[in-house]
Amino acid sequence: MSVGQFVFMLHSHLPYYRKAGMWPFGEENLYECMAETYIPLLNAISELYDEGIKAKLTVGITPILAEQLNDEHLKHGFVEYLDSRIAKVSKDLERYPDEKVPHSQHLKYLAKYYFDWFTNIKDCFINKYGMDLIAAFRKYQDLGCIEITTSGATHGFSPLLATDANLNAQFKVGSDTTKRLFGKKACGCWLPECAYRQGYEYVGKDGQKHWRPAIEVTLQNNDIEYFFTESHVIEGGNSIGNRRVIGIYGNIEYIPLPERPATGYDTYSAYWLPDAQVAVMGRNERAGYQVWSAADGYPGDGCFREFHRKDANSGMHYWRITSSKTDLGDKMLYDPVLALNKINENSDHYTTLIYHMLNDYKKATGKEGLVMVSFDTELFGHWWFEGVEFIKQVIKKFNAYLPEVERMTAGEYVHTHAPKEAIQIPESSWGQGGHFYVWNNHLTEWMWPIIHACEKRMSAIADKYSEIPEDKLLHRALNQLARENLLLQSSDWPFLITTWQAKDYATDRFREHVERFEKIADMIDNGYIDENGLSEIESIDNCFPVIDYRVYQSIEEGVIPQQSAKLAPLYN
Repeated sequence: MSVGQFVFMLHSHLPYYRKAGMWPFGEENLYECMAETYIPLLNAISELYDEGIKAKLTVGITPILAEQLNDEHLKHGFVEYLDSRIAKVSKDLERYPDEKVPHSQHLKYLAKYYFDWFTNIKDCFINKYGMDLIAAFRKYQDLGCIEITTSGATHGFSPLLATDANLNAQFKVGSDTTKRLFGKKACGCWLPECAYRQGYEYVGKDGQKHWRPAIEVTLQNNDIEYFFTESHVIEGGNSIGNRRVIGIYGNIEYIPLPERPATGYDTYSAYWLPDAQVAVMGRNERAGYQVWSAADGYPGDGCFREFHRKDANSGMHYWRITSSKTDLGDKMLYDPVLALNKINENSDHYTTLIYHMLNDYKKATGKEGLVMVSFDTELFGHWWFEGVEFIKQVIKKFNAYLPEVERMTAGEYVHTHAPKEAIQIPESSWGQGGHFYVWNNHLTEWMWPIIHACEKRMSAIADKYSEIPEDKLLHRALNQLARENLLLQSSDWPFLITTWQAKDYATDRFREHVERFEKIADMIDNGYIDENGLSEIESIDNCFPVIDYRVYQSIEEGVIPQQSAKLAPLYN
């Protein structure tokens, strides 16, 4: 007998790194995640399937990441990266054991471990997956092992975009890209940065009152049926709070806004949004915190691999966390066997935790509930080296010992357990204070007038060329202009500036895309397209190859809408 449903959601996203540096910021960041996260995750899904187990993971892959995984330049660059790792660790195999170096026999063992590990990753990429990770994810999607969700094309921060045409373009290009690469339209999406805003009334240039629709209206217009949010958005109370958590860009401190009143709702079910037939499900705070917390969650255990210390010669991670208070120079050497034993213990604890949460909820309410957890995919493998094995063991143990917990993808859950209530959620994000501060503050406020000016110029040019021009060079320029507009909107640039993780790099990247946008827009407005200059830009920013610039044509300002008859039954 079922005690409830469990949805495990992984959100995969990286900025657009193609031909934009190598290290410490650039293509190598993508290659690290391919080696440590995406290929191990595919291997786990594949191995589970071979054992007769469908993983039932919901795997979000942002369109801009999918384009990079599908790119030939980056595929070959990844092989070169793996060859360089293998060559460097091979030199460690030659220099160990060394009588002058303490514990050099163990270092020899670890060098061999990494030599075998990188060699296997290369073999999987080339021979098992044919250098095509998109095709591999698509295969397991079609086999019913995973569900692929989409997102904004370049992870643009939706609530702060100035025009509905630009907001729509993010999700239309994103949705179309997911369908093109994975063969089917995604029914769910990850709101970039979990950023949401309601609809609102405003006074237009004509002096009349107009209505700007809520985010979910744009989602519904692009056939998106559901998205995810944070627990505090559903429940009220504090946002994430003063905790240090592991994430794709490292540790970030969250500072909450004043506590919101409790709403009376919980995350044990999905809900409709008020302005469109789109569902939202909130991350379960307790089940999520157990995994992503650096202080209290599983990844902080002392036996797991230390992310921040690398060998000075080879760059290999030869050390373990030891403890949070241990200086990097005093870390103990890593022991893969000890780490895997701890994963076995963690996965036992986690599956039992989920079971009891669902069972207790059912006993208390008399109905089955949902536990949905969502994480950055890159937490598993890249930041928490042993994390992919954790996912695999959790799935295996649910399958073998706890069939009462129904493992489902998010889409399966929404389709079989349709929401029964509609709720209004507040402006929110996963960031500091649960609001927009991380992306709009004293360090980044200079960016938004530029973004908004580019939005309006893009739509003005798209309106001028309402029909595709016969001039093929002009048509190329219009489409490249649309690409640059998407790329400059990436939420990664203000995020990296705010967190000081890559402030100069992010500033330069943003300015480069703005400069390319303005250069092409000037060409179009002046009636002369410099083909060499355009070709150079196209050779760098080649994402979204079938984009249609007309997606940016202006959307008419609307009057305040009445409740849709289609949605009326949802409120009865």
